[in-house]
Amino acid sequence: MTPEALAGGFARPAEEAARGFRGLLEVLARPGLILRLGGAAPPAPLGAAAGVLALVLLDRTTPVHLAGGHDCPDLRDWLAFHCGAPLVGAEEAAFAFGRWEDLHPVARFAIGTPDYPDRAATLVIDCPRLEAEGARLRGPGIRGEARLSLPEIAAFRANRARFPLGFDAFLTCGDRIAGLPRSTRVEDV
Repeated sequence: MTPEALAGGFARPAEEAARGFRGLLEVLARPGLILRLGGAAPPAPLGAAAGVLALVLLDRTTPVHLAGGHDCPDLRDWLAFHCGAPLVGAEEAAFAFGRWEDLHPVARFAIGTPDYPDRAATLVIDCPRLEAEGARLRGPGIRGEARLSLPEIAAFRANRARFPLGFDAFLTCGDRIAGLPRSTRVEDV
């Protein structure tokens, strides 16, 4: 483990974890909302918002998959030190981090079961940009409609068709984050 793995956690853990948790709940409850989350400084390629998510939601009982360039020694060490989360293959993951193209095919991630729909994976998608434009979002937590720049529409539309099964997603770009629960209907513009 490198000395860099020991850095990048919360400076004020109780306060920053509470703020981060509140932000994560808010973006999932209001799909299309984009918030800034800071306080974490994980190694590249993980951005600050995804780092906050990791510090708040992962622990030694949370199986994590790192896809593509996210599966690197610096990030593995950082997650091991700060979260203790075990690294697993895509099929066993509760959380998966990576770029959209590296997470494909998304059908390999758990979507829950009819008896336990909560046993689905959550994808943390590192996006090159995250804006309130593009695909139209409708459903719970959205008054009227919202817009969000998604990396693809078809996969999210297919995911919604499986509801109450399906994966949930957080989209991140640096310190910005948005949530896209499986209950959200995604439409072309």
